[in-house]
Amino acid sequence: MTLPRLQRTQTQVLDVNPYWEYRLDTYRLDDGSERPYYYVHSRGSVMIVPILEDGRILMVRQFRYLWQRESLEFPGGGIPEATTPMDQAHRELQEETGFRASELIDIGDFNPINGITDERCSVFLALGLSAATKADNPAEQTEVVFLSREDIASRIASREIWDGQTLAAWALYVTHGAVG
Repeated sequence: MTLPRLQRTQTQVLDVNPYWEYRLDTYRLDDGSERPYYYVHSRGSVMIVPILEDGRILMVRQFRYLWQRESLEFPGGGIPEATTPMDQAHRELQEETGFRASELIDIGDFNPINGITDERCSVFLALGLSAATKADNPAEQTEVVFLSREDIASRIASREIWDGQTLAAWALYVTHGAVG
């Protein structure tokens, strides 16, 4: 069975903010009828799996406003205009953890929620970590947490780690043979 391809006939930008656009596309079905499709357009995001020399993995604990609870996550964030995913991964790692990486390895990408956004999240393994200055951003208060692979697996099983992008980044890390 061949699935029909939907043809975009029009795109409207409904709202814009510094992080994403809310869009309305009109698309045409094979029978000629048209339908609306609302979605979030994003320049993308990054997630970083930082590994220390001793094998421990850095994560950040932060408060998530929409859920009104703390979340244990890999460092990451949105990609601003005119910035590459790798450059943003370096920036986010230092801003959120106070560490720099001498090497970033691209281990894959994914779409966080493919029916709602066209976002691509690029995942990087960060190696050769050294202490740097953590950014002082009152809107982004994070606590750095050092965990073993076993600790992370246990916290996923107990649902303490519940962030979808972190879970996807962990799956890519494990799939790539947990290098580092």
